[in-house]
Amino acid sequence: MSAKPEHYDVIVKPMITEKATMVSEVNAVVFEVAKSANKPQIKEAVEALFGVKVKAVNTTITKGKVKKFRGRTGQRSDVKKAYVTLEEGNTIDVNTGL
Repeated sequence: MSAKPEHYDVIVKPMITEKATMVSEVNAVVFEVAKSANKPQIKEAVEALFGVKVKAVNTTITKGKVKKFRGRTGQRSDVKKAYVTLEEGNTIDVNTGL
């Protein structure tokens, strides 16, 4: 399966946080994805871009926090995250990039 241009629109970037590093120990990777993306699209994009077999996809939407920007109140944008569990023997090193 070759990578199509729309696959790059589905996956925004990999998430490199403390929690994302912990789930990598159980063969999972966390990506920030487009809010309009659904689970089958995410699975297809990850398999095409990284050449791995995906076992499961779980998604969550994190609501943006209200923060102060230069004394004014502002709102961070909402973020959709995808927890992608890989089949045994498949790995993605998110530190090296595409």
